[in-house]
Amino acid sequence: MSAPDRSAAQTLIGVCVLIIGAVIAVGAVTIPSEAGYGGVGPNFLPWVVGGSLVFCGALVIWEARSGGYRNMEQPSGAARGYWRGFGWMSAALLANAALITSIGFILSCTLCFVLAVRGLRNAANQDNPRAFLQPGELLRDALIGAAIAAPVYWMFTKLLAINLPGLTSSGWI
Repeated sequence: MSAPDRSAAQTLIGVCVLIIGAVIAVGAVTIPSEAGYGGVGPNFLPWVVGGSLVFCGALVIWEARSGGYRNMEQPSGAARGYWRGFGWMSAALLANAALITSIGFILSCTLCFVLAVRGLRNAANQDNPRAFLQPGELLRDALIGAAIAAPVYWMFTKLLAINLPGLTSSGWI
């Protein structure tokens, strides 16, 4: 990619970040601003995120317009994206979103972890995508995913009193 093309692409990224920040800030206007615990209302965090993104987008645009990223190394990796890995990662997120209310937070996040790990391993072994499948690997991934999801669920539901979808009404699964 030539220098003018690279500068235009960098400017476009900055404009996109700035637009996303502006959209978040505009959305924060619709959130009620009554102060909650500690004097901070529910619209505080969207304002911080929106303002930060607008600031970062402006910095990226300024950097791109003033010469671009001067010390940027050439990109590494493949010339094209690896679509099979992308598919596994997308399936992980979509399955989590679709199943979280029916099978609960812990199981849906565990499934998300298993599918995402498969996508990452698939991308790492592009020459032979089946090479990483060892007996018991899915079980190990599921146990690791559950070991991550369960404490997160319990912290949110038990310590912070934030309702997350569970499998049972006991609040522990």
